[in-house]
Amino acid sequence: MDIKSLVKDLDTLVSQGFMIAAVEQFFADNVITLDYKGVRTNNKVQALEKMQAITDAVGKINSITHHSTITDGNVSISEFTFDFNLTRNNTIYWHEIIYRIWNDKGLVIKEKYFNSHKTKI
Repeated sequence: MDIKSLVKDLDTLVSQGFMIAAVEQFFADNVITLDYKGVRTNNKVQALEKMQAITDAVGKINSITHHSTITDGNVSISEFTFDFNLTRNNTIYWHEIIYRIWNDKGLVIKEKYFNSHKTKI
């Protein structure tokens, strides 16, 4: 298992706006996600439902910028900036750090999101 290659493929999907495909392909069935608001999912089905709700709220992707990724053993940390027009006719822009733990099968078993800045216009 090459975490660097796996996270590169996962981050590429995210960069292209294919968040649901990223979850489907790279998350283990027992994945746990936790965001900066304390919202937790306890499995892949819940993670997919949450990601679907997020993508449903996006009317247009203005840009998704992948800044960098680091890996160490079975841990990866990726940095992104997201700029979306939401379906409610407002814009959301945020900078996010995504911390992931990978299992020995090359799947994410934990993903935690750190948001450093969020602005609604």
